[in-house]
Amino acid sequence: MSLATPLPASPQVEGFFDLVTGTVSYVVYASAGSACAIIDSVLDYDPKSGRTSTALADRVIDFVRKQDLQVAWILETHAHADHLSAAPYLKAQLGGQTAMGTHITAVQKVFKDIFNLEPEFAVDGRQFDRLLADGETLSVGDLPLQALSVPGHTPACMAYQVGDAVFVGDTLFMPDVGSARCDFPGGDARALYASVQRILSLPALTRLFLCHDYPPEGRTVQFETTVAEQRAANIHLKDGTGEADFVRMRSARDATLAMPVLMLPAVQINIRAGEMPPAEANGVAYLKIPLNAV
Repeated sequence: MSLATPLPASPQVEGFFDLVTGTVSYVVYASAGSACAIIDSVLDYDPKSGRTSTALADRVIDFVRKQDLQVAWILETHAHADHLSAAPYLKAQLGGQTAMGTHITAVQKVFKDIFNLEPEFAVDGRQFDRLLADGETLSVGDLPLQALSVPGHTPACMAYQVGDAVFVGDTLFMPDVGSARCDFPGGDARALYASVQRILSLPALTRLFLCHDYPPEGRTVQFETTVAEQRAANIHLKDGTGEADFVRMRSARDATLAMPVLMLPAVQINIRAGEMPPAEANGVAYLKIPLNAV
């Protein structure tokens, strides 16, 4: 798609920011009373107590019901390492089907070994209702939604384009924050560079909706930008940044980053499409913490 290509229609987008994890969940739809998709939902989780709650997901549910929307899809851009997915809870309350990129199977294989998960844990993506290949299109009522493979942060990362809106997951952040880390299993800075170039080849006024914001001191939270703004000002990937320079910067920066606080619990849940591990004989589900293994 060239920069001269006319922009498609603009869907309605509502974002819900989670202050604890810096995550943004989205509802995208045509108008009140139409079908919708929910992207990157959040289940609240307290790592000190091991308890979950649904405050943010309930805000999404309240909005969907007030707008009289019908949920067609509950989408994940990737298996998040910083928050738990609320997909099963949203599906139980609102309906819809869950979907993830096809390469989630590679992520499942890696983490099944890391966590030594139960033998019955399938690594073929069957936990999701639908696995999406690059370029595959879903219907959100009258809105077509196209899946775009954007690996780099993880091998399974997907962006979703609906009209002039693209939900980019953990590829880009706001221009003053930059780009996503690439040091998780299967991450690849060169792949991320290519994925970002794909996104930034879209028309200049394409709206980009980000999965996170970590605002510098003095700036309020923001999670919508444009291709033009990113090309002009992204501190890691603005126009003129070469692949070698980006890979060098990203690799050096990643080496200084601590593991996300919720990575170990989040990944165990998210590779299961948000479901909890099987309960043990006492009726309680448990997460695993691998010692000296990650």
